[in-house]
Amino acid sequence: MLLSSARLYLCTDARRDRGDFAEFVDAAFSGGVDIVQLRDKALEAAEELELLGVLREAAERHGRLWSVNDRADVAATAAAPVLHLGQGDLPRPAARRIVGDDVALGLSTHDTEQLAAARAESVLDYFCVGPVWATPTKPGRAAVGLDLVRAAAEADRVAGVAHPWFAIGGIDLDTVDEVVAAGANRIVVVRAITEADDPAEAARQLRARLPEM
Repeated sequence: MLLSSARLYLCTDARRDRGDFAEFVDAAFSGGVDIVQLRDKALEAAEELELLGVLREAAERHGRLWSVNDRADVAATAAAPVLHLGQGDLPRPAARRIVGDDVALGLSTHDTEQLAAARAESVLDYFCVGPVWATPTKPGRAAVGLDLVRAAAEADRVAGVAHPWFAIGGIDLDTVDEVVAAGANRIVVVRAITEADDPAEAARQLRARLPEM
């Protein structure tokens, strides 16, 4: 499973309230999720590594990718194929030195300046654009709207090079068509799948709304 063909990216917490992390990530992959990121700030490193082992097994069974959030040291220890960073996290060159050249490195962007910088940063393999709509998973983060999605799509068109990027923030079955119309081919979701009664079916429905790569 290559990053270049990934379209549906899921972020999930450890699901302590349900106690079904292994079953959940397996269902998400079976429904068509390409990448699952474990993002849970409350986890201690040892607990995170244990859950990442579960995630890795599911991802390898389905031939998909899995991702670590923020922690380059955890990503290196777990031999993760993907590490995602925020703007305030470890500088990307430093993260690259820690995880090595074979790990896909991603970055969140929230405005046109960050977007342009991410496109020019050779150490990155992909970036995210958002949050398109306000979301409780990022409290205090202002929504950027669809204009930043359009800007990312236009930058690809002008450059003639399609950088891998994902729209993120408040995307679900009610809003996915809008981000696709704005130019996004790839999306990151959270609640659209984590809160679904049937995560596999939710993933299938979302993936069906995304254009073929």
